[in-house]
Amino acid sequence: MKYRKQFDRQVRAEDVWIPTRDGTKLHARIWRPTDAEAHPVPALLEYLPYRKSDWTAPRDAQRHPWYAGHGYASVRVDLRGSGDSEGVMLDEYTETELADGVDVIDWLAAQPWCTGRVGMFGISWGGFNALQIAALRPEPLKAIVTVCSTDDRYDNDVHYTGGAVLGIDMLAWAGTMLAFTARPPDPATVGDTKWLPMWRERLDALQPYLHTWLAHQQRDAYWRHGSVCEDYAAIDAAVLAVGGWADPYRDTVLRLVEHLPGPVRGLIGPWSHQYPDRGLPPGPAIGFLQETLRWWDQWLKDDDTEVDDTNVMDEPLLRAWINDPVPPATFYDTMPGRWVGDDMWPSPSVTWDERPLGGADPVIVRSPHHTGIDAGRFFPFGNRTDLPPDQREEDGRSVCFDSVPLTDRVEILGRPRVRLRLDSATPRANVIARVCDVAPDGSSTLVTRGVLNLLSRHGRDRAVEWQPGTFEDVEFELNATGYAFPPGHRIRVAVSDAYWPWVWPHGTRGALTLHPADSAVLLPVRDPGADAGREPIRFDEPEQAEPLAVTVEPPARGRAERSVTHDVATGEWTLEVDPNYGGSRTYPDGLSYEESALERYQIRADDPLSATAGSQWTIRLRRGDWDAEIITSTELRATAAEFIMDSRIEARSNGETVAKRAWHRTTPRTSA
Repeated sequence: MKYRKQFDRQVRAEDVWIPTRDGTKLHARIWRPTDAEAHPVPALLEYLPYRKSDWTAPRDAQRHPWYAGHGYASVRVDLRGSGDSEGVMLDEYTETELADGVDVIDWLAAQPWCTGRVGMFGISWGGFNALQIAALRPEPLKAIVTVCSTDDRYDNDVHYTGGAVLGIDMLAWAGTMLAFTARPPDPATVGDTKWLPMWRERLDALQPYLHTWLAHQQRDAYWRHGSVCEDYAAIDAAVLAVGGWADPYRDTVLRLVEHLPGPVRGLIGPWSHQYPDRGLPPGPAIGFLQETLRWWDQWLKDDDTEVDDTNVMDEPLLRAWINDPVPPATFYDTMPGRWVGDDMWPSPSVTWDERPLGGADPVIVRSPHHTGIDAGRFFPFGNRTDLPPDQREEDGRSVCFDSVPLTDRVEILGRPRVRLRLDSATPRANVIARVCDVAPDGSSTLVTRGVLNLLSRHGRDRAVEWQPGTFEDVEFELNATGYAFPPGHRIRVAVSDAYWPWVWPHGTRGALTLHPADSAVLLPVRDPGADAGREPIRFDEPEQAEPLAVTVEPPARGRAERSVTHDVATGEWTLEVDPNYGGSRTYPDGLSYEESALERYQIRADDPLSATAGSQWTIRLRRGDWDAEIITSTELRATAAEFIMDSRIEARSNGETVAKRAWHRTTPRTSA
């Protein structure tokens, strides 16, 4: 990593309040050249609920001053009701959030130091709302960079997958947002007399998002809102879409380069849910800031003398990393592989290789309910336990179909599919397919996977129960991947009807009957010679502004980041996860931010109704004589007929309780 101390233009930082149309003021930090009033610059916006003064401050310091030093006003805004901004926050991606974003863009464009052109960038939440606001077409917004984001809030987010409830993140993210939404503003910013009333307003408005998410178990108007896949043509800003093979949102990049009508380019590396310049595993990291600077210069600068000679649209439509095979592990510093480029998507260099599963006789798929315990983290964050371990135990809990040993290298790029001829013994069931790379020593590396709730086989907007005793052909996509199977290895397709805790089980123990002779996996095989004659794809080494002087505190007590226990007597399996988002740290202004979280998932191998998921958070902020603490717990369980949700929060100021609330809700299991 190269850290820049000096830039062509000197940089100043200032905190400002930005008004919205209803009078609510959002707090922003702006880094811009000191001479911007005399020589106006374009503005770049990152718009998040994660608190610019503490939680994202280290990450913000890496990029916003860097952009400013290269001739931009780089702006970080706290969403309404988060960080130091006024108001309350009631859900993700609300109409109010998006309208506020439009107001911020218009305000930035009108400033005397701005040329009137605005770009927007972000990762995860910030990548989501960049796409959503681009679809609203505010006139000053000319380009966006969306990283690890989704175009489909229902089927490619943290709530549902393949029409099934995402047990691991539906609950965990709801618990996280309950704690995050409850955090107070900083009295150093909003004032000693104002922070407590603002905090009470937030706490009074608090409602667990889990209630809303589970009330919409099918793809309805709630999920269509903010899903730009509903109308790709609404986006006319230039879009650079970025993802990583270890990130769950990577499929979006392929859909955007296929469907967006305006200027678009896609980039997928080996990365986790992180910006690609941060150097967090798996690498290799790239000079992502330099890459995005080329994008901004192309679309936001008028003066040709300021723009790099290389037109970013001369790059391939899609640049993707092909992972070389590796032994299974939960952590890789760097993945071996190579960059490839495709000028169209779908690519003429990719053809479909249909491989029948083989076998004449039907087989029964009836997996123990803890199948999935080795799935790895839904959101790999660069931690040592994030990625799936050796899949041999998972394969043993599934029905597996292996190819013969390969005689040639097989490279795949895209979204594999499976077509299965099935009968279900129960009206409601899930089916899960995994593709693994099996080495000669028997080790099994997960390549990709996919889920289908059979209730949603005819569309995610409806629930159609299965008629037991009847066979149907069902087909569904697996997650996108770029992977090379080497000669001598086997391609394995593993089929199960359970995948806990990723997929919440239906309420009745069932079984699937699978006809392998009439079933197949369809692999998007890429011609390994397709890049002959193409200029090699290269990136600069990572470069950032100087890091923020943050002191990271070791945990008060050591505990495993991820642990699995099995009670042999009861048959209960327990998975405990420390999400490890960054832990506790002390900032240069004296703020101490303490964070502790634990997720717990439990199930008995023979009982789908034994599934429970829980999330506990403690967050404490201190500076001088100011001391604020939040303690939350969230639990989800189910009967055959309904989901049961219990949430609690206690907020304290200097040891005294400011708010203490508890919620108990139930909602019918309409399709999940």
